[in-house]
Amino acid sequence: MPGFELFDEKERKEVAEVMETGVLMRYGFTGARAGRWKAREMEEAIRERAGTKHALLLADGTAALTTALAALGVGSGDEVVMPTFTFVASFESVMAAGATPILADVDDTLCLDPAAVRKVITPRTKVVMPVHMCGAAADMDALGKLCQERGLYLVEDACQAFGAKYKGKFVGSLGGVGCYSFDFNKIVTCGEGGAVVTNDDHIYKKADMYHDHGHDHSSDDRGAEGHPFPGYNYRISELHAAVGCAQISKLEDFVARQLRNKKPFKNALSEISQVVFRRLPDPQGDSGTFLSFFMPDEAIAGETARALKNAGLEGVFHWYDNNWHYVRNWTHFKERRFAHPVAASILEGMPDYSKADFSASDRWMSRCVSLSIKLGWEEKEAVAKAETAANAIKSLLSR
Repeated sequence: MPGFELFDEKERKEVAEVMETGVLMRYGFTGARAGRWKAREMEEAIRERAGTKHALLLADGTAALTTALAALGVGSGDEVVMPTFTFVASFESVMAAGATPILADVDDTLCLDPAAVRKVITPRTKVVMPVHMCGAAADMDALGKLCQERGLYLVEDACQAFGAKYKGKFVGSLGGVGCYSFDFNKIVTCGEGGAVVTNDDHIYKKADMYHDHGHDHSSDDRGAEGHPFPGYNYRISELHAAVGCAQISKLEDFVARQLRNKKPFKNALSEISQVVFRRLPDPQGDSGTFLSFFMPDEAIAGETARALKNAGLEGVFHWYDNNWHYVRNWTHFKERRFAHPVAASILEGMPDYSKADFSASDRWMSRCVSLSIKLGWEEKEAVAKAETAANAIKSLLSR
C-alpha cells in the first residue's frame, strides 16, 4: 500500500471523462453529464466485492463512520466500544454522532480483545466497533457472538482493511454495517473517500439521506426533493470517485502484489527467535498491507524500528510512540481539549482516560513493530529489502 504507487493511464482516463462533462457533483445535472456517474459506478464495484446489498460512497472514512452510527440511531446517551489502537477518526466519529466513545484493550491481534469488551459494556452500550487494523481482521466470531448475546450493533471500522477477508467474507460485510476509507494512504485510494456498506434497506436509506443534507433523492430535481430529517454534507465528488473507479478495478492485483511482497519478510524474520508475529484470526484473509511483529520488550522494539529506518526501510512504525494511532499519545482526547464545548451527555459518560489503566494494551503495543508492504516493489526488490530488515534486526540483537 498505498494504491497511488500504481497510478497509471486508467486513473487519468477516468478523471478526464469527468472533466469532459464539467460535472463534478455526484447528484443532478443529468443532461450535462452524458451518462457518466462515477460515484454510482464505484458503489457498484464495492457492492460486488463486499457482497452486500448496498454501498454508499462518501467524502472520507470519518464521514462513513459518523453516517453509519447516525443511520443506526446512535447518539446522545449511547456508548460505542472501540479499541485503544486505531486512528483518531474512530473516536472523532463517535463524538460527531453525539455518542460517548468507550475504550477497550486490544490483544495480540492488534484489534479489540473480546474479553476486554465484555468488561466495559454497560446499559448505555449500543455499539461495539472493532477496527480491523493494519490490513487484517479482528476476531469476528467472538465479537459477533458477544453482540448477539447482548443485543448490540456490530459496526465494522474496516477503514484500514479494504480487501481483507474473514473466513471468505469481505471485512465490513460481517456486521450490520461496515465502513471503508479510500484516503490517499489506503490500498485503494480516491485521494479522499469512504464508504458505508450494509444489507439493511432502512439503514442504507437513512445513511443515503443523512450524508446529503437529508435529501431523500426521490427525483432528478434536487430542489423538489423532500427532507425527512436534517443531515450533513458528506458527499464525495465525481473527480474523487473517478480515481476510485480505476483503483478498485486493480484491487485483486494490489492484494496479490502485497501478499507476494510480504512473504519474503515473513520468511526472513521467522528465522529470528526473538520475533513473534501478530496473531491473525484468519491468516488466509490478510490483505498484506503490513507485517506486524512483537519484540521482547519496549526498548528493543524502539531500537528495532530505528535500526530498520537506518537501514533504509520506509514505512516502519513503533505504534507505542505514534501520535495518531495509539491511546498513549491521544493527549488532546484524554485531557478533553476540544475546539468547542462538547455536549454534556458525551462527557458525563466518558471515563477519566488521563488516569485509565491500559496496561493490557501496552503489553502488546509497546513491543509491536509494523512494516508497511509496498505495492511498487518488484519481487526481487522485496526479497532484498527483507534480507536487509532481517540483517538489521540480527545485528541489533547480537550486541
